Amino acid sequence: MQIYWTKINKIIEETPEIKTYLLDCPGGFTWEEGAHTHFALKGFNAGDKPNRSLIRHMSISTLPYENSIGITTRIREQCSEFKAILRNLEVGNEVALFKTHSNVPLKREGKNVYLLSSGVGLATLRPLVLDYFERADNVNQIHSLNIDSSQNFLFTNIFESAPDKKFTSQFVDNRKDYYEEVKSLAADKDGLFYVVGSDEFLVQNIEILREQGIRPEQIMLDKHERQLPEFLSFDLSI
Repeated sequence: MQIYWTKINKIIEETPEIKTYLLDCPGGFTWEEGAHTHFALKGFNAGDKPNRSLIRHMSISTLPYENSIGITTRIREQCSEFKAILRNLEVGNEVALFKTHSNVPLKREGKNVYLLSSGVGLATLRPLVLDYFERADNVNQIHSLNIDSSQNFLFTNIFESAPDKKFTSQFVDNRKDYYEEVKSLAADKDGLFYVVGSDEFLVQNIEILREQGIRPEQIMLDKHERQLPEFLSFDLSI
C-alpha cells in the first residue's frame, strides 16, 4: 500500500461549520470524479498498528485539472479527536492519503442523472458536475437536489441552474419538501439516481425510490461493491 504524504496549501471556510482543505498533488497520485480516499493525520502509522482514530474515509471534492486535492468536511463545536486536530491544522502542515478509489463515477448512458445529497454530501458530487460541464457526452441532463437545514448551502457558484448546459440545481431546508421532490424526480423511470449522505439518509431515499418503481441498478451509492446489497437488497412487500 502506497502512502502519499502531502501538504495543505489552502484552507477555505465554506460555511461556519464546513471547511475545504486544499492539498498539494503528490507525484503519481491520480483520481477521478466521485473518488474517496483515506485521509490520515500525522502519527497515524507511528505504532505497530495504524491508529484508526487518526484516519477518516473522505470524498475528494476537486478534479485533477484544479491542481489541488480538495477535502471538504463539517467540523462541529463538539467533535471527534480527528476533527479537533484537523480544525487546528494550518497551511504547510502534512497529511497522508492512501487507498483512493471511486464508487460513483459519472455514468454516460444517454440518460437523465439525478444527484440527491444531504449537507456536505455535495462535496462528493461537485466533481461529477464539473466533469459534466467539461464534457456532456452521453448524459441527457443533470438535476441536483440538496437538503441542508442550516441553509448554509455549499458550492452555490457551481450548483447554480444553467439551462444552456442542461443542468438544474435545487436546495431545500426541510425533509418534507425534499422527499416530495424525490418522489417527483422518480417519475423518470429510466433515470440514474446518485444518493450521497449518511446511511440513514441513503436508506430513506432508497425506500422512496424503490416504492416509485426505480430499480436497484439505477441507484448509485458511494459504497464499496460488497456493501451495496445491505442497502439495495430489501423486499418491498415488507
